Amino acid sequence: MSRRASPGHQIDAITDTLALPIGEVRLGDCLEVLSDFPKESIDLAFLDPPFNTGKHQSTHVASYEDTWSGIQEYLRYMRPRVEIICHTLKPTGVILLHCDWRTCHHFRLLLDAILGEANFVNHLIWSYGLGGSSPRRFARKHDDILFYAKGETYFFDPPLVPATSNRMKGQMKKATDVIEIPSINNMAAERVGYPTQKPLALLDMLVRACCPEHGIVLDAFCGSGTTLVAAAQSGRRFIGIDTHQEAVRIARTRCEKAADEINN
Repeated sequence: MSRRASPGHQIDAITDTLALPIGEVRLGDCLEVLSDFPKESIDLAFLDPPFNTGKHQSTHVASYEDTWSGIQEYLRYMRPRVEIICHTLKPTGVILLHCDWRTCHHFRLLLDAILGEANFVNHLIWSYGLGGSSPRRFARKHDDILFYAKGETYFFDPPLVPATSNRMKGQMKKATDVIEIPSINNMAAERVGYPTQKPLALLDMLVRACCPEHGIVLDAFCGSGTTLVAAAQSGRRFIGIDTHQEAVRIARTRCEKAADEINN
């Protein structure tokens, strides 16, 4: 059973390095950026790495390669990065790893090996509903989010969602491990055009549930910065890292806007 943990004393050590009062976005490979990072400093690490789709992900504003020669090469790339991210977690910290059917089972075994099977908390399903279908299989309409804790004691504040039963009509209930939040549509105001951008509502729920207020959120594959914006808007601090200059530019712009809205 989870128990709440208060923010640790190492937050101040990180704050001195932040570009904004609430956080920083860094350009670089997280393996290198985190090599001299304070250990046991992060409350929540959220990872949304490339999914090994075998495709070139591209839009009019940015692009990146999501291609490896095979699953073993992909795992050789990911394993040291997941390991160093886990090292940054406080003893009370948690990690959420966002993936899909291609790699979910591999990441589950990897996190079992790094953090221990006993520290598995949830296998979350993000059901988004959009996308095509196939005559050869059930339509793939979800991603997977693996939730692991660093130790026995960790922060968790159960999110509430509207009840759907007639008995609880008009009331709220605790969310299940199936999260039903639509993908960003083409007309959404939050859309910045970055490939595979995730909805703010999803990250807002996860950040509030898994990171204490005033805690620190790390997103080591931050892309357009949705996790960082969710952290800022909910009173958390953040560290964002990405290897792509355009992603860092977009994320910094969004974070600066979030900071301005908080201060005004």
